[in-house]
Amino acid sequence: MKRSELLRKLFVSTLYLSAFTFGGGYVIVSLMQKKFVDEYHWIEEREMLDLIAIAQSSPGPIAVNGAIVVGYKLAGVVGALTAIVSTVIPPFVIISLVSAFYTLFRNSFIVSKMLEGMQAGVGAVIASVVFRMASGIVSSKNLFSMGILLAAFVAVCIYKVNVVYVILSCAVLGAVYTILTQRRNHL
Repeated sequence: MKRSELLRKLFVSTLYLSAFTFGGGYVIVSLMQKKFVDEYHWIEEREMLDLIAIAQSSPGPIAVNGAIVVGYKLAGVVGALTAIVSTVIPPFVIISLVSAFYTLFRNSFIVSKMLEGMQAGVGAVIASVVFRMASGIVSSKNLFSMGILLAAFVAVCIYKVNVVYVILSCAVLGAVYTILTQRRNHL
């Protein structure tokens, strides 16, 4: 595929995903996986999970970060810039319109009920992403990764540890584990 065609497809795909994704970044993760892994076969599923982990641990919205890492993986800096622009356009337009007509939406019974319904759908999509990511870790049968998964879950859900600390701790543990594994394999 030509670079120009790849960039066009990337632009249209991320624009479409961003325009029709309601509920935040975790919703777009599932749609990106379907589009880039299942439909276009640009990225392997395991690699997509790694890219999303990078996007999640970076500051900023996960939808934009995810688009950046996928765009960069596919076409370098130009791909990342293409993905940024196409991911930011729809929310920018929608938020501009909503803010212009905010007083009309503010007290609308219909709009509030639509948003409640969307929250339920968003919860289901987020649960699907969590299940898919966790099943990828469990299917790898790596006890260290499963231990980190369980420890992170307990830390966040039971002990209410700030997610930033959990992510930083997991990054350090992963780096130490990788270094020790590489040293052991080289001996």
